[in-house]
Amino acid sequence: MKKINVAVVGATGMVGSKFLQVLTERQLPVENYFLFASSRSAGKEIEFMGKKHTIIELTKENIQNKKIDIALFSAGGSTSLEFAKYFVEIGATVVDNSSAFRMEKDVPLVVPEVNPEDVDWNTGIIANPNCSTIQAVVALKPLYDKYGIKRIVYSTYQAVSGAGVGGYNDLIEGIKGEAPTKFPYPIHGNLIPQIDDFVESGYTKEEIKMIDETKKILHDDTLRVTATTVRVPITYGHSESINVEFKLPCTSLAELRETIKNGEGIVLQDDPKNKVYPMPLLTADTDPVYVGRLRLDDTVDSGCNMFVVADNIRKGAATNAVQIAELLISKMK
Repeated sequence: MKKINVAVVGATGMVGSKFLQVLTERQLPVENYFLFASSRSAGKEIEFMGKKHTIIELTKENIQNKKIDIALFSAGGSTSLEFAKYFVEIGATVVDNSSAFRMEKDVPLVVPEVNPEDVDWNTGIIANPNCSTIQAVVALKPLYDKYGIKRIVYSTYQAVSGAGVGGYNDLIEGIKGEAPTKFPYPIHGNLIPQIDDFVESGYTKEEIKMIDETKKILHDDTLRVTATTVRVPITYGHSESINVEFKLPCTSLAELRETIKNGEGIVLQDDPKNKVYPMPLLTADTDPVYVGRLRLDDTVDSGCNMFVVADNIRKGAATNAVQIAELLISKMK
C-alpha cells in the first residue's frame, strides 16, 4: 500500500487534538502529516507521532505548495467553506467534520459501519455526520436491515464537549459558581432543552440535523423521524433514548438482542438483572457504540426502545473521520 500525505486542519482544537490521538493509535500508512491551524496557533510545536511538528497557518499559499492526499477538517463551518476547495484543487479529498456540506447532494455523508460504499461517489469532499447522528445510525443499521423502519423518535442527552471548549468550560467554571459564557443558562446542576438555534417550526437546528442526516445516511426519505435534543451537565459522552417502529415483526426480546449484538461497531450492554446498561462514564475515550435497555414496544405492532451511548469526540467526530480516511486509503492504488 502506498504511503500518503495527510493534513489535519484545526489540529489544536478539541476535536483536532483527538484526531491526532486516534491517528497515533491507528497508525495509517502516512508518510507526512501537515498540521494546520489559525494564525493564533501558527508556529507552535506539538509532539505527534514521536516527533515535533510545527503548526502551519491555514492560508491558500501554505496549502498550494504541498502534496496532500487527504485533509481531515475540524475547524468550523466557515473555515471549511473557505478552504476545503483549495485542498480539492490540489488533488486532496477533504473529510469535513462541520455541518457545511452535510446536506449537499453531491457530498456523501458517511458512517463507515453503515454506508461505506458512499465514499465511492465523492467529488473531493466527504462529510462527517453530526455526532449525535453517527451513534444513532450505527445502532439503527442492523435493525433497519432486518426489520425495516417506519418511524424513529430521538431523545438525546448530550455532553457539554459537544459545544466545544466553550461548553466544556461553562460546566467546569459553573461548578465554581461562574456565569456561563457559551450556553444561555448555567449547565451545572441543570439541563438545557436547546442545542443550536431554533427554527420557525420550534425545532432546533440540532434536531433538524438528526432528522435529515438519518434519512440521507440510510438512503430513505420515507422514514418518519422526530427528535428532542438536550444538553446535560457531563463532560464527554452523548446518550440517546431511541424509540423505533419496524415494518416487519420482531418476535422476541432475545431476537432483538441478537440482531443488535451482531451489528458492526456495537457493544451490547443489556443485562437488567445485573444492572448492566450503557453509561457515558464507562464509555469515555472508546470507539464503539454501546446499546442497552432493550425493550419491545407494545404500543405499536412491531418496535423497540433502546438506550445508546458513545464518546461524542471520538466516534462522534475524530474516529469516524479517520475511519473514512482508512476507507479512502484502501481504495488507493
